[in-house]
Amino acid sequence: MWNTLKLVLSILVIVLVVATAGMVGFAIGDEDNGGSSSIQAPSGDDQELDSGSDYSVLEEIEDILEEDFVVPEAVNGQALEEGAISGAIDSLGDAHTVYISPEDYQSGFDIISGSFEGIGANVDQDPTTGEITIVTPFRGSPAEQAGILPGDVILAVDGESTEGWSVQDAVQRIRGTEGSEVTLTVRHANRESEDVTITRGTIVIPTVFAHDAQDANGNVVPGIAYVEIQQFTDQTVNDLSEELTRIVDEGYEGLVLDLRRNPGGGLDATVNVADMFLDGGNVLTQVDRDGNETPYDAEPGGEAVDLPVVILVSEGSASGSEVLAGALRDQGRAQLVGTQTFGKGSVNHIRELSNGGALYVTIARWLTPKGTLIEGVGLSPDVPVELTPEELSAELQNGYGPQMSAAIDVLNQQLAASR
Repeated sequence: MWNTLKLVLSILVIVLVVATAGMVGFAIGDEDNGGSSSIQAPSGDDQELDSGSDYSVLEEIEDILEEDFVVPEAVNGQALEEGAISGAIDSLGDAHTVYISPEDYQSGFDIISGSFEGIGANVDQDPTTGEITIVTPFRGSPAEQAGILPGDVILAVDGESTEGWSVQDAVQRIRGTEGSEVTLTVRHANRESEDVTITRGTIVIPTVFAHDAQDANGNVVPGIAYVEIQQFTDQTVNDLSEELTRIVDEGYEGLVLDLRRNPGGGLDATVNVADMFLDGGNVLTQVDRDGNETPYDAEPGGEAVDLPVVILVSEGSASGSEVLAGALRDQGRAQLVGTQTFGKGSVNHIRELSNGGALYVTIARWLTPKGTLIEGVGLSPDVPVELTPEELSAELQNGYGPQMSAAIDVLNQQLAASR
């Protein structure tokens, strides 16, 4: 057992040494739609490489536990192995580097997806508190219909506490077959807790929604368009391009871009979306473990480079949506209205392990064009507008409310100044 553990831990060291941006695909946020991760098994040379670590003390501990521990049946080889692996990964202090067991990996479990197949919500781990958090429930999903809100902390799943869980643990327990039920104990932003029972379903998620902007009373605001992007995929790029072309052709004066429940998606799709609003310039810079910087730039021209934009953000805005919001703000193209974003700005990829499991490992971070770190920090809005959980839920469902009204006010000020 410990020989396997030594190999796994050695591979962990090797992965952290050799992983570079040139070796991998990219995943922004925790999406399986449009996000990609390279999957690489360790080579024979990697397995023979001595990391320089001495694991003999682990063998000593196992022997002592087998001889002396008061509950001998608790000394389970596999449990000790997985506990040691978890301890090694936990010592890194990175919520997004996760060990995937052989059982989960072989059954098709994908840590990149968060979990929206079962209840229609994207989950992540708060990098500061370690709590399992709802990044966003998707529009029309079972989670949203049951009252789950962005930023809800999952305290328990079917009565089992989530304390000490990884994202993998949460996803494994929350997902399930269509028609089955799961009960989440959640703590809302107002600190109130409740049990929410959700009937799982098969989730099909469109990514772009567009209509005329509405004020706080639900009245249409002439000349201002509204577009919500729920995630970044290749389909998002096509759909958004069509909508922006229509908006410009029909003579709209400005746009409210809603990213409040967008947890991310594919890097290429995110850059392509930014390209529609930026007439050249930097979108983001990727920084690897050695400090090497790889810039991602927009091309000149685009569907909406001259269209005034205001962006709605919240703690449900993560990863790709934070990259887009940061790029447009730093390039002087948009102001942000709403609340602090989630703070997920890392590059991750999957390395297969010799025991049939895999390691989902962070290999780089992203910076906005002005060098702002997203990971663990997020983006602060230019115009803060706090909402109660009830107000946020109503606004997301209805399409209008205090945050939307504030965004329209900011946009009207921009339009008045340019006339």
